[in-house]
Amino acid sequence: MGKTQRPDAEEGHSRLGNTLSGLAVALGCVLFLGGFLWGAVLYKPFTVPTDSMDPTVKSGDRVLAERTDGADVHRGDVVVFQDAVWGDMPMIKRVVGVGGDKVACCDRDGRLTVDGIPVDEPYLRSQGRGGREPFSTTVPDGKLFLLGDNRQDSLDSRTHLEDAGRGAVPRSAVSARVDAVAWPMGEAGMLPEATGFADLPAGTSEPGPLPLVLLSVVVGAVLVLGGAAYGPLARRFTTSARRRSG
Repeated sequence: MGKTQRPDAEEGHSRLGNTLSGLAVALGCVLFLGGFLWGAVLYKPFTVPTDSMDPTVKSGDRVLAERTDGADVHRGDVVVFQDAVWGDMPMIKRVVGVGGDKVACCDRDGRLTVDGIPVDEPYLRSQGRGGREPFSTTVPDGKLFLLGDNRQDSLDSRTHLEDAGRGAVPRSAVSARVDAVAWPMGEAGMLPEATGFADLPAGTSEPGPLPLVLLSVVVGAVLVLGGAAYGPLARRFTTSARRRSG
């Protein structure tokens, strides 16, 4: 009696396994393709043109920048922008001041100050004297004051202090906020948060959704591969089991 039921039980397990593997493949496709589409809508790749943001990002690095409105930018964000006064190509700098801020360099410890509050910036490249030239300006409303992390080798808002906008660019010039380095692989990863600005009014930006996008893609790929591999592996296991029992 047991022997006559065994094939039926095996067939039932096989049908259940095939059903579950099919569901895994279907769900995996949704997560995998959905993650890619989600990422394509939210993010765009950008090649860093200079070393002015070294060591955060270097010339030639490929970064992923979240499409964003300039109105949503906060202090500490690394942004992609284009402004005719600065040139005819997109550039990448860090926002250190927003409209109404008094930005100055430097306090007795060599730190940038915003409204008199010293800002710790651990992401900066070691500064020589050229990175600490004194300046002081008030950022016009609706504009952003931008500096490179490589302060002694960066043409940024300090260079344009004599312009009508006092070195600041309109928020509307910003097209994206950099979340992560994608290439080279050895440098890949999320940009560190600029926590030194967290205690200032409006704080800093929330991390972007890139980790969730990547998680969706990875989990989707695992489900697709695992579900697709189930059938051949199950048949091989069943065949081996029958040979051993026979």
